[in-house]
Amino acid sequence: MNLANRITIARIFLIPVILFFLLIRFEFGNFTIGGYTITVSEIIAALVFIIAAATDGLDGYIARKRKLVTNFGKFLDPLADKLLVTAALVALVEMQRIGAIVAIVIIFREFVISGLRTIAASEGIILAASKLGKIKTAFQIIAISALILHNFPFAYIGFPFDQLMLYAAVIVTIWSGADYLWKNKHVILSGRI
Repeated sequence: MNLANRITIARIFLIPVILFFLLIRFEFGNFTIGGYTITVSEIIAALVFIIAAATDGLDGYIARKRKLVTNFGKFLDPLADKLLVTAALVALVEMQRIGAIVAIVIIFREFVISGLRTIAASEGIILAASKLGKIKTAFQIIAISALILHNFPFAYIGFPFDQLMLYAAVIVTIWSGADYLWKNKHVILSGRI
């Protein structure tokens, strides 16, 4: 169990903390911004979510820099990312900040690509992550953070940054999934998986 893997595990353990502060309503320290009320618990949830998301780059950097790349880390790191995003999306659906169809599209893409990578890995085929996948994750993190914070600070000027980022995240999610399947079609069609 090296440092990079510990950071990845910490990201997974932060998920219940985020959900606790998102779904449990505390009646203290509310702020009204652009007609929406933000609670201190939502601010805490957003901060913990951003910290958890930032650890994704950190654990990968440490693993590569210190030559600590392990099969456990290769498996757990993308799983931790998907658990973090999926948990946040489901909570946002519960809070009625996004529609269920948006969450379903994003989660469906994650399951399809993860399933493909897992099956390929079981056959000894490594399907590398793409740069577009990292861009997709960045859009998802920004959109989720903005939604948790009721579009702060853009709500002050009435600019729908959170919704624009959400739709951009959906578009990039679909695009990156299609791109991933296209680039690996030779493996899919080969009958090796």
